[in-house]
Amino acid sequence: MRLELSPQLKQQQTLKLAPQLIQSIEILQLPALDLQDLISQQLEENPALELSQPDPEKATDDQEDPREDGLDEEFEKEFDHMAEMQDDWDDYLQRSHTAKRAEGEKDRKLEALNNTASKPMSIQDHLLQQFSMLEMPERIRTIGENIIYNIDRNGYLQYGLSELIDSIGSSVTLTEAEEALHVVQQLDPPGVGGRTTQECLLLQLDVKDPNYEFYRELLQHYLEDIKRNRIPHIAKKTGRGIDQVNDAIQAISRLNLRPGATYSSESAQFIIPDVIVECIDGEYVVTLENGYIPELRISNQYRQIFKDKSNDKDARLYIKEKIDRAKWLIDSIQQRRSTLYNVSCKIVEYQRSFLDKGLYALRELKMQDVADDVGIHVSTVSRAIHDKYVQTHRGIFPLKFFFTGAIKTTDGADESRVAVKHRVEKVIQNEDKRKPLSDEEIGEELRKQGVHIARRTVTKYRKQLKIPSSRRRKIY
Repeated sequence: MRLELSPQLKQQQTLKLAPQLIQSIEILQLPALDLQDLISQQLEENPALELSQPDPEKATDDQEDPREDGLDEEFEKEFDHMAEMQDDWDDYLQRSHTAKRAEGEKDRKLEALNNTASKPMSIQDHLLQQFSMLEMPERIRTIGENIIYNIDRNGYLQYGLSELIDSIGSSVTLTEAEEALHVVQQLDPPGVGGRTTQECLLLQLDVKDPNYEFYRELLQHYLEDIKRNRIPHIAKKTGRGIDQVNDAIQAISRLNLRPGATYSSESAQFIIPDVIVECIDGEYVVTLENGYIPELRISNQYRQIFKDKSNDKDARLYIKEKIDRAKWLIDSIQQRRSTLYNVSCKIVEYQRSFLDKGLYALRELKMQDVADDVGIHVSTVSRAIHDKYVQTHRGIFPLKFFFTGAIKTTDGADESRVAVKHRVEKVIQNEDKRKPLSDEEIGEELRKQGVHIARRTVTKYRKQLKIPSSRRRKIY
């Protein structure tokens, strides 16, 4: 058998996504704030794209389709004076830019900087501010500053003193390190500088409290028993009454497990709903929250420059590309609005009973059901609801919340898993806390209500709801 390399022709069909379609898919799954960032970026990069100003007299011109301006015409003529035309082109853009500034156009970069939140004070900044005001030997100050820089955002010291001594690199003794740590642990907030949860809580105890010794004993010797709710065992070992132990645990539970979290540099995540559902005259009306998404248009100035065939060919080709990109972006945003609106309307139609009655009435819903009704692919539904929220009179929910499986009831009806979870939570809320129900007993209560689920399903739902076991829920 002879092996050799030789060129061959092969004809085959392949499926490739056009750049416009890829852009449309990416924009569809962006939430409102991310889309706003993308638009801001495109406004900076694409000179043919600009914000649409409400002007009734120019509304017709602003909405002119750039395809009708001869964007797809061939460029027939070359120009003899390219350098001269380029100077005229640069001159024109400079006048245009100056005119815009003269009309009071805001500097977007300056505006963005002005709207940027200032950096919050970190736990290290807060501690160093206090530490610098204390008098101490310079050696202890150096060690203390190293300790502060190694405190995490929750207020805990991340490393042991022996490791910190090695990192300082000088002849620091363990005694000096302990002295510096003691100074740091006296700073505000109480509990900062603790190396363990136990030490953090101990640092927060008030030595003037008449129960200080008892609280200290509980934290030093019975912290694990407290976690496991072994109240009778603690009472027996300490010689105290059940009520005394309960009161002490109640006091300890008010201590802060994360004393540094108040000064965390993490900013709060705000939820901006993309869809708003309002009940008007007994009907639910769906609207899109477009306040954060500016209206865009293609610059008329760039249209005119492109139409003028006396301009440089390369310049006109450049403008054509930018106008095409702007058109694709505007079309993609419009497509996103249309798809999101249609999907949201269908979700509201399916889940009207939830809007009327609450969680108990949430229906089973699959993405395929919505896709079939709207006439789009199920993957498009998935992208449309990705990381987006809806505001209703019952609260703000992620759109994915409304897609859930169901469990059959005794009367043959379907009840959503979210509704069943809510039933589990209600049963636990109404139980006798001195005799809390086991997962098997919770399942029996649900069966009385017509919902048949296994004990392991109850356990799974209870854990998802972050509800402790019956042993840890018991009140003595």
